[in-house]
Amino acid sequence: MIDIIYDHCAGIDVHKKSLTCTVIAKGGNGQNTQEIMETKEFNAFHKSLQQLALWLKDHQVDMTIMESTGVFWKALYRAIEDVDIPMMVVNPVHVKVLRGHKTDPKDAKWLAEVGRCGLLRPSFIPPRDFRELRLVTRYRRKLAGYIAGEKNRLHKMLDDCGIKLGAVVSDIDGVTSRRMIKTLIEGEKTPEQIARDSGGRLRVDRDTLALALEGPITQRHRFILHRIQLHIEWMEQQIEQIDRQLYSAMEPYREQWQLLQTIPGINEISAAMLLAEIGTDMEKFGSKKRLCSWAAVCPGNNESAGKKKSGRTRKGNRYLRSLLCEMAHSAKKTDSQFKGIYQGLVVRRGCKRATIAVAHKICEMIFIVLSRKEHYKDPKIDYQALVVKKNAPRWLVSLKKYGFLG
Repeated sequence: MIDIIYDHCAGIDVHKKSLTCTVIAKGGNGQNTQEIMETKEFNAFHKSLQQLALWLKDHQVDMTIMESTGVFWKALYRAIEDVDIPMMVVNPVHVKVLRGHKTDPKDAKWLAEVGRCGLLRPSFIPPRDFRELRLVTRYRRKLAGYIAGEKNRLHKMLDDCGIKLGAVVSDIDGVTSRRMIKTLIEGEKTPEQIARDSGGRLRVDRDTLALALEGPITQRHRFILHRIQLHIEWMEQQIEQIDRQLYSAMEPYREQWQLLQTIPGINEISAAMLLAEIGTDMEKFGSKKRLCSWAAVCPGNNESAGKKKSGRTRKGNRYLRSLLCEMAHSAKKTDSQFKGIYQGLVVRRGCKRATIAVAHKICEMIFIVLSRKEHYKDPKIDYQALVVKKNAPRWLVSLKKYGFLG
């Protein structure tokens, strides 16, 4: 017989326009074997969500269970959070019901029955401040993707004109390249004059650059190129404003924010985006293995009858996973342990698997740094030698001054 953990448990089947809530409670007058069940439907408007929360409060609910249905659960979560009722958001895969027995009331009842016995694993839900901060960080990632798409479109438009600037410069989005593209759009200088006035360090000589800048740019090409350039500049200004908002939001978490920046590959923005995804309390995950599993940067576990099958990574928090992979690409270029991990694996396992391995290691370091509240220390770096190298001249001057050295 399964023990009942919660005497009063509610299950909510969440939809876009409506919600079905079922409350299961033990009977009164000492009749613990008798159960009282009540089901009620609400619409999804804000006022109705508040009424639902108060209805649960009146029933003295110990735990509320809901599925993570798209984004529809978030408004309900906030409403119930305001009345201080414990909640559990669960993966829909864990509470699938049998075919032919699926209705909204039955779904809500099943959630309440399974949840009151403690048979469900709750999903990680960060505090409200971090949930709101996620809106900012994820919008920033979306804008960065739009900028990358516009830059690719700009590059293709130049190729359509016969201008091969991308073939002779290392970065078509660099300062020098942007200045040359802007001059091309204005159309007031010849390719030879643009090449002569380009400045900066180039991969080719001026004559080759002038040949790459020659091409029939029509008035419509100039119009589209100018629109694209203005759009890129506007989105970059939006990202700058978002970054300032993120910096100010990190003030209450300055200690954790600065600790994360000691890990190679993590800068100010990526550290803020990390905290928005995982929060500051690592006890919610329990161990670094669980954090890595939640981020989907560890091998999958698929074994049957003693045979190990595909070990491909499972689905997880895609925002955190992509962020960790970006950090891995930066960390593998630094003089740290991550560079050695990447170089040791890339030959045997390829670039993608090596990148995931580095991301996995970075995720473990994030857990350790936030748990212990200590700066990151790389095993490949002799920190004592760095201190000596930095302070030795000053120490020698002091030793000579006080007569310890001749």
